[in-house]
Amino acid sequence: MTDRSSPDTDPHLWLEEVAGDAALAWVRERNAITEARLGSDPRYAPTRAATLEVLDSREQIPYVARRSDWLYNFWRDDRSPRGLWRRCTLAEFRKPQPAWSTVLDIDALGRAEGENWVWAGATAFGPEYRRALVSLSRGGADATALREFDLIDLCFVADGFTLPEAKNRVVWADIDTLFVATDFGPGSLTDSGYPRTVRRWRRGQPLAEAPTVFEGERSDVSVHVSVDRTPGYERTVFGRAVDFYNDREFLLHGGSLTEIDKPSDAQLTFWNSRLLLELRSDWPLPDHNWPSGSLLVCDAAAYLERGERQFEALFTPTATRSLAGFDNTAHSLLLTVLDNVVSRLELCTPGDDGWRRQDVPAPAASTLSASALFDPLLKNDPLGAAFLLNCTGFLTPDSLLLGHTSGAAHELLKSRPSFFDAAGMRVEQRHATSKDGTQVPYFVVWPKGASADGGNPTLLYGYGGFELSMQPSYSATQGRNWIVRGGVFVMANIRGGGEFGPAWHQAGLKEKRQNCFDDFIAVAVDLIRTGITSPAHLGIQGGSNGGLLVGAVMLQRPELFNAVVCQVPLLDMRRYHRLLAGASWMAEYGDPDDPEDWACISAYSPYQNLRPGAVLPKVLFTTSTRDDRVHPGHARKMAALMLEHGHDVLYWENIEGGHGGAADNAQRATMVALENTFLWQQLARR
Repeated sequence: MTDRSSPDTDPHLWLEEVAGDAALAWVRERNAITEARLGSDPRYAPTRAATLEVLDSREQIPYVARRSDWLYNFWRDDRSPRGLWRRCTLAEFRKPQPAWSTVLDIDALGRAEGENWVWAGATAFGPEYRRALVSLSRGGADATALREFDLIDLCFVADGFTLPEAKNRVVWADIDTLFVATDFGPGSLTDSGYPRTVRRWRRGQPLAEAPTVFEGERSDVSVHVSVDRTPGYERTVFGRAVDFYNDREFLLHGGSLTEIDKPSDAQLTFWNSRLLLELRSDWPLPDHNWPSGSLLVCDAAAYLERGERQFEALFTPTATRSLAGFDNTAHSLLLTVLDNVVSRLELCTPGDDGWRRQDVPAPAASTLSASALFDPLLKNDPLGAAFLLNCTGFLTPDSLLLGHTSGAAHELLKSRPSFFDAAGMRVEQRHATSKDGTQVPYFVVWPKGASADGGNPTLLYGYGGFELSMQPSYSATQGRNWIVRGGVFVMANIRGGGEFGPAWHQAGLKEKRQNCFDDFIAVAVDLIRTGITSPAHLGIQGGSNGGLLVGAVMLQRPELFNAVVCQVPLLDMRRYHRLLAGASWMAEYGDPDDPEDWACISAYSPYQNLRPGAVLPKVLFTTSTRDDRVHPGHARKMAALMLEHGHDVLYWENIEGGHGGAADNAQRATMVALENTFLWQQLARR
């Protein structure tokens, strides 16, 4: 047997050739089998139709981004499957049915150019906001093409800034100058496949002649640049991401760069005359030991020019409280705080006698997210105290409100309808005890009339990585396709995530990765122990890092599960750092070429731990040919090896879609229908 622990002797390497004839033939064959098996099930068609009805609904909330007098939105429905970039005023947005003005029709553009364009965002130059840099992806990949667009004449700028498809990072320096990080040819990318040099590119200048102004190392993840054009506080900062969690940042003074002295894993933000630091590790200073997870504030000039370290803590974590994010209005900071995985909003306002802190009232909901509408480039901005507040929960449809730091009552702007009847359903939070005694919270969403009789079809979802928090949210497709039909949905808040701050994440890093798997297993065991379900009716699902999670757990405790949905996964951890952006994640998983790291990784890497004769639950792998973040070869190779070992594996690879798996609502509906049909086939009561 070939030794798959050796990265260069793997017999399935040919499946890493994304568009190779043999690889694509294998994909088409597996797709046809899966489509025939699941597409013919009588549950498939109504599930797809119900999902598409939700995704294409014109009653979804049109979330917006402000640019001066306009609120911009990107919208997809059945008439515009690739989407419309559109805008309206706030006064119009307040109306039940706003009159939107189309800025750019992606479907029409794709037809005119014969391209499968997918919207990838835009950045506009203020305060005039006449020009924008539009990013377009072929098929949904991370790599994008860039074009300059005129927001007054509503057309692409003739002889404007353009860049070919690459993992571009571009920032406006002024209306006629860009800072550009892109693929400049051999040697210009990091080992992770991201740009490692930044050039200053002036309008009309050939890109090849643009001077390099900043450069990182090949071993870095990437380089970045930010330009703060707030009047009176103009700053340009360049940075090297030396790994996924550590960076070095440099402030531009005239023509020279000065490195900013800060903890390498701390996130730095400027706010006018102030400097904010969000800590990921404890920071011991002579006069105080600042704990990991704190948000500190100080005078920027005192910090940068005089080396003073006089901070005030705007947030300090506790065992159950963590900072989920923050944003600034003209005169205050909005903090979103997680308390035992439930959100609350706090307002911090500076004054002559120090900072004033107060809770911001919000509707009852499990998850809140706030974003300021303030534009620092506008003089006397009339929306300087305004913010948008989104509220949601497992059984609570999203509502979007307009709030004010003045304390005025929130104004309801938009709300989603109830896409499913939640009467009789309930949500509870429980805790499981992991292998090392850690208490792991999880949410259970019960369907109407369900009881702990051991027979409930139950779907357990998890992620557990990169300090990303899994929080309650309203999923109309989950509600319609799973909970209304009698399925229990469970979301696990395992270590590796950010639910309890940096320490919760760091407890699942590198050599501690097994904690993530142990936590997920503990939740599964608790679901069975308490009679919520039983192994015959328990399925698990996860994507990307969550795909690694369910792939590893499937092999470690196969007797607990009867179905696994493994989406856009990492599975071959011996070669992950050699595939696409994989090298950028070595701060999370470790370096497989380091014997000490590999000793830990090899203990759980799914592809290396699959053994002939193993009795495993049924698996559906899903991925995308256009995923240029996590290589589709992971899923292909794992499925091929399982097939060789005699397992009845289902596999679906969407040709478009990128890391999200789908490029439009129709493709998304197909994948959701395949996954749900598979789960019901495996987990339904018999």
